[in-house]
Amino acid sequence: MAAIDDLIAHIQDPRLRADFEREWAEAKKTRTFGLVFDRHLPELVPIPRARPRRGDLVAKKGGSLADLWRVRRVAGGIAHVLRPEDSPAAGDPWELPLDELIVVRRFGEPIYPALVPIDRVQNGPPAGPWHCLIEADNFHALQLLGYLYAGKVDCIYIDPPYNTGARDWKYNNDYVDGNDAWRHSKWLAFIEKRLRLAQRLLNPDTGVLIVTIDEHEVHHLGMLLEAVFPNANRQLVTIVINQKGVAQGRLSRAEEYALFCFNPGVTLAAHHDDLLSPDRADAKRFQTPRWERLLRGGTNSRREDRPGLFFPIMVDPTQRKIMAIGDPLPLNQAPDLTGIATRGIAWPLRTDGTLGNWRVSPPTLRDLLVKGYVKLGGFDEARGTWTILYLGRKAQNQIDAGVIEISSHDAATGEVAVR
Repeated sequence: MAAIDDLIAHIQDPRLRADFEREWAEAKKTRTFGLVFDRHLPELVPIPRARPRRGDLVAKKGGSLADLWRVRRVAGGIAHVLRPEDSPAAGDPWELPLDELIVVRRFGEPIYPALVPIDRVQNGPPAGPWHCLIEADNFHALQLLGYLYAGKVDCIYIDPPYNTGARDWKYNNDYVDGNDAWRHSKWLAFIEKRLRLAQRLLNPDTGVLIVTIDEHEVHHLGMLLEAVFPNANRQLVTIVINQKGVAQGRLSRAEEYALFCFNPGVTLAAHHDDLLSPDRADAKRFQTPRWERLLRGGTNSRREDRPGLFFPIMVDPTQRKIMAIGDPLPLNQAPDLTGIATRGIAWPLRTDGTLGNWRVSPPTLRDLLVKGYVKLGGFDEARGTWTILYLGRKAQNQIDAGVIEISSHDAATGEVAVR
């Protein structure tokens, strides 16, 4: 930019220099520097209770929201539809039953959302304070709040999807995974709309925005906040989530991040606790070796990602003892979950109810069981199965090196006690 301005300044002919300055000024208006992403990806929202009418955009129930038709007319329970004018798949008209269709709106089109009271819980004095929990798409919840509370909110805390590539969020009702070449652009388009609504809600003088994130989008988010909150004082802080570290590729990380946007009038008082020097009286908790969860989390944690790591673990619930390690179940066979009722078997079931996988193979787990390096945790009512714990590779190496000491073996279960 500066180099071109300098070159224009050297043009001797005043009229020619003025012409170049004018054209370059227009070019700079359309040129984007810094963070570049596609802001025109249409974000869509289904309207489940709306009856399709002439002119509406509709999609098939259970299908992709992006697979759209425009209703031409409705007669006898049948919608006569065409592909939208801007659709690359335009073609002949279709006839689809109304009961199979759902009305879809693009963001920016009016949908007239409203809040409907569902229930209330009262604890404390009648004078309050009162709190409200809104269950809704966060965009439309923020949009509604803007009618009454624009410029009045003191603090907004946002915990967005981290976009790890592990199908942890949806765009237009479809999961975004690591194979989507546009996943970063979709994430930025998704979050920018919500950040701009948050900016309208915050007190312009003393409002504070806090957004948590990890390494997958921290740099993109920082640049986006710089564009959306240009007058705020922005600061990145680290949050230690696991002092021992979590494996992330070649290095382990111990932290995630919080980005703060302080509007110009915000001041912070100093605090006596720097949050970096834990009380040495609590040092014992750092000397206890960590038993890891056997259930895999994060990427490659679905059954189909690692079929050879989906197998049962037989349990004696009365002794709280692991009795045997089963073999992998072929991918085309459904597991028999009847043993869960008696708590006599553990399967790798994830918190969302889907099938997952374990972190080690049956032969490896059998060896660990013989050594006492596997033990039964608690029974997880939410997942309907046992939590299995084991000493991971790091702890095993520390035992071999003498850093961790085996103090005893449990006579009933065989599991070791370590320090």
